[in-house]
Amino acid sequence: MKILLLGKDGQVGWELQRALAPLGELRALGRADADFTDPESLRAVVRAFAPDVIVNAAAYTAVDKAEADAAMAHNVNAVSPGVLAEEAAAGNAWLVHYSTDYVFDGTKEGAWVETDAVNPLSVYGRTKYDGEQRIAASGARHLILRTSWVFAPRGGNFAKTMLRLAKERESLNVVADQHGAPTGAELLADVTALALHRIAVPGTDAQGLSGVYHLAAAGATTWHAYAQHVLAQAQSHGAVLKAGPDAVQPIAASAFPTPAARPANSRLDCSKFSASFGVSLPDWRHHVNRLIAELSAQGNL
Repeated sequence: MKILLLGKDGQVGWELQRALAPLGELRALGRADADFTDPESLRAVVRAFAPDVIVNAAAYTAVDKAEADAAMAHNVNAVSPGVLAEEAAAGNAWLVHYSTDYVFDGTKEGAWVETDAVNPLSVYGRTKYDGEQRIAASGARHLILRTSWVFAPRGGNFAKTMLRLAKERESLNVVADQHGAPTGAELLADVTALALHRIAVPGTDAQGLSGVYHLAAAGATTWHAYAQHVLAQAQSHGAVLKAGPDAVQPIAASAFPTPAARPANSRLDCSKFSASFGVSLPDWRHHVNRLIAELSAQGNL
């Protein structure tokens, strides 16, 4: 299997380099080699390698910045994935693409399923959904994987921000009325590799597996409870904090206005992916706890 990975230096892309390597010949490219701000240039990149699978981990993820930078977000999140899908279709390759809970408006009571109507609230959400539509229209075999609240030891994330602030402040105010599942980049990479392995197994109805899937850690929490859990875990590893879990105060999202609106309910029903690929998704705390343990081992708590 020849795999072309794009966006190798992001949180998910970095983990994918590790997870995809055992599956075959892997070519991993970053921004310098694959320019998503120039979508048409990606055609030559794909044709030069002629992959069996394209895995797109590149994205414009600065949610608030996108509100004032819509053209760039559109090129990166919508037009470029569409070009990749066209090239995948032409070369009879699969395309794996990561999307987001932000395609939904967050008003549903329960967890979102793949067939629920989308209604993105932000430029970021709209461009990501546009990318999904372009992929579906291309005719390429694809896995569109919608996920939520991604984190990793590499790069910035909510958990690291909470740890930094807890060392500086006596108390923290954190949003308590938005719900979702923190999902480790490591988990996304590993289950992507498992899905691609399943597709490659002789006799599998691979064509029937093409489509949109929700993929996030099991369970759900709020940003407030997530912060409390992170600080409690850090303390269990010996971190000295000015603000412990009990000093995290719940606030409403309306008290912390941002340029881009966030969905209040980002819970994703992942039963379709689990059933299709025979994967059991662990509780969100599993990889969060690993993150804190890794930061501790690195001396970064």
